[in-house]
Amino acid sequence: MRSRRDFLQKFTATALAWPMIQLNTADSLEKIISQPYQGKMLNVAIMGLGSYGSRVAAAMQDCQRAKLTGLISGTPAKVKEWQQKYGIAEKNCYNYENFDQIKDNPDIDAVYVITPNALHHDQVIRVAKAGKQVICEKPMAVNAQQGQEMVDACKQANVKLLVGYRLHFEPKTLEIIHMRKAGDFGKIMFFQGLCGFTIGDPNQWRLDKKLSGGGALMDIGIYAVNGARYMVGQEPEWVTAQENKTNPEKFKKGIDETIMFQLGFPGGAVASCLSTYAMNNLDRFFLDGTDGFAELQPATGYGPIEGKTNKGPLKQPHITHQTKQMDEMAQIILDNKKPEVPVNGEEGVKDLKIMDAIYQAAQTGKKIELKV
Repeated sequence: MRSRRDFLQKFTATALAWPMIQLNTADSLEKIISQPYQGKMLNVAIMGLGSYGSRVAAAMQDCQRAKLTGLISGTPAKVKEWQQKYGIAEKNCYNYENFDQIKDNPDIDAVYVITPNALHHDQVIRVAKAGKQVICEKPMAVNAQQGQEMVDACKQANVKLLVGYRLHFEPKTLEIIHMRKAGDFGKIMFFQGLCGFTIGDPNQWRLDKKLSGGGALMDIGIYAVNGARYMVGQEPEWVTAQENKTNPEKFKKGIDETIMFQLGFPGGAVASCLSTYAMNNLDRFFLDGTDGFAELQPATGYGPIEGKTNKGPLKQPHITHQTKQMDEMAQIILDNKKPEVPVNGEEGVKDLKIMDAIYQAAQTGKKIELKV
């Protein structure tokens, strides 16, 4: 259950949208706070108990609609630690060899796959064949062909496939999208997405092509790819790209250190983006239109996101991204709620098609036509 403080933050931000609620006394507010959610919960197993899996698990403790009930890991010591920390039953714990047995476990409705990128394809398909709903961390796969195979497998199994696009539920990001749709910025002309940091341990899986499928673009650059699409509000129709590598020892063949890429949109807007593992202080989105602008900086970190437009600073409250994401995804899975910005497998495939084209453009020096 959410904390009282989190509730008050959300209540303050949304009270104006509830004109029929009369809160004349403190007692009325306390009654709302004290009433726990009584509906159906989405019971989730996390696959991959690494750093991001740990972040998701911690955030889920404040969820109203989603509950951590299962674990899948290749490291028995981690499983034991998480069992004690989160009270997970032994019968709900699996390894990478036997997790197909979740098929017969009613305590697990969905599996959140948070493993290295190159493992997603096979693991998602196995989860789908076990009849469980699937949430997959981004990038959904290492190329668009794999991503489409995952979408097809989930459709065949009649389960949903969602992708961990946490920013699609982030309040300041959504406010900019609302303003753009309302025409507040006029005709959109330009988007800039800067995403990067200096990566550390050279032996980590992100720098292993067999596990990551690529370098900075697959890891951090996907934010700029995806952000360009939802900020501009169109699908790009061409891409150009340039790659720069200053440390081939650390960034071996197939692992991009820095890629600059440009996208063209049918309305005439262009995007200029940078993805890098070699520079810090790069986490900024900027959208420019004929009548106004919007800026997010930081734009993609775990929060709080900060932003402003030509009308002033964005003041929506910060809610832990993964808590909000999992509650929203529970509603998508359980209630067929339609999110404002898609988070389904098809959305993931679109990003992968663009990233495939970015790599092709960087390698060939050619302008690549897109159809996403």
